[in-house]
Amino acid sequence: MTTTTTGPGIRFRAARAIAALMLREMTTRYGRSVGGYIWAIAEPIGAILLLSVGFSLVLRTPALGTSFLLFYATGYLPFNLYATLSGRVARSIRYARGLLAYPEVSFIDAVLARFFLNTLTQCLVFYLLVAGILAVIDTRAVIALGPILTSLSITALLGFGVGVTNCYLFAIFPVWEQVWTIVTRPLFLASGIFYLHEDLPRIAQDILWFNPIAHLVGIMRRGFYPTYDAAWASALYPLGVALSLSAIGLLLLRRYHRRVLNA
Repeated sequence: MTTTTTGPGIRFRAARAIAALMLREMTTRYGRSVGGYIWAIAEPIGAILLLSVGFSLVLRTPALGTSFLLFYATGYLPFNLYATLSGRVARSIRYARGLLAYPEVSFIDAVLARFFLNTLTQCLVFYLLVAGILAVIDTRAVIALGPILTSLSITALLGFGVGVTNCYLFAIFPVWEQVWTIVTRPLFLASGIFYLHEDLPRIAQDILWFNPIAHLVGIMRRGFYPTYDAAWASALYPLGVALSLSAIGLLLLRRYHRRVLNA
């Protein structure tokens, strides 16, 4: 008599493997000391404070509103969500290589576990920092959840798409990891973290429009500044990029995941 694995059984096994991988990373990355959790919050706080103090010395007011902290937080936090997810997902199979020897754990479990855990962590950091700024400082912000959730959701999906594509490329073409690091360094300057897209020269606007992160920063700021419409920012463009890269990356990993594991 043979037993067959049912659809619900497969889903339960996958969910259990993903949960186990998430717990493993929580223990190894954050759980060894209280400082692990504190650093996840302290790092973006430090970056936002540095931007705020630095630019407040040369500017009387930020480009939007009255709070330098809120303005730079609405730019830096979406960028940090993308950067963290894309980097962690890209190295997910490498990180879980030892556990992938077990038949109960698949490559997609490793990818999804890192994606879910780091998305939840970064969204919690986003909430704590923004709530803290709004509670301490009179920012006169009017919160609109629609643009905020849209920006966070698409940013997470973009980080996933870039991450799974690079998960394949980093393993098969090791030099690509160094090339990618160098090529993407200007993204911090090109994503509208400390300026408004509309304030740039027209030629710069036309070039930087193709950066999907800039759109997501613009949409995020719609959620805090009711007078800022960011008419140039499109949700469909970064969503299309994110879905395309996700599909490409997952197809590559599905077909060549054994090569990636053995690389």
